[in-house]
Amino acid sequence: MVIRGGDGKAGFAVRNPEGVIVHPYQWRANADYQDQSVNGGYYSVCIDNQFSRFAPKLVNLYITVIRYDQWEKYTKELEELNLSVENFTTTIRNVEKNINDILQTQHLSRSREARDLNLLLDNNFYVQTWSIAQILAITVTTMIQVYFVKRLFEVRPSRYSKASL
Repeated sequence: MVIRGGDGKAGFAVRNPEGVIVHPYQWRANADYQDQSVNGGYYSVCIDNQFSRFAPKLVNLYITVIRYDQWEKYTKELEELNLSVENFTTTIRNVEKNINDILQTQHLSRSREARDLNLLLDNNFYVQTWSIAQILAITVTTMIQVYFVKRLFEVRPSRYSKASL
C-alpha cells in the first residue's frame, strides 16, 4: 500500500518458493495476495517505482503468516491464558485484600502501642509523684521524731538540782 508520494501508485509482484510468479506485476495503489501453501519457504516480493523514479514514496508492507494447523492450538492457548489471567486477577485481588487486612492490623497495633505508651507515661508520672510525696512525708516525720526524741532526752538544769552548783 502506497501511503504518500508521487502519483500514489507502485508496481507490486510476488514469487513463491518454487520460483513461480503467483501475483503478476501491476501498477496500483495497493495490492493483496493470499496463498495457502503446504510447503514453507522464501517468497520474493517486488515493489517497483520505475514510472516515477524521482518521486520518493512511502510504502507500508504487511505480511501475515497464519498456519491453520497451529491456529486451533493457538486459540486453545488463548482460552487457557484467559483463564490464567482470570485466576491471576483473582489472586491479585486476594493479595490486595490480605495486604489491606495486614495494614489495618498494623494501624490498630500502632494505635494500641501509642495508647499503651501514654498509659505507661501517665502511670510513671503518678508513681513518681506519690513516691516524692511519700519521701517528703517520711523525711518530715523523721525530722519531727528526731526533734522530739532529742527533746525527750535533753537534760536541763533546774534550780533545785545539784549540778547547778
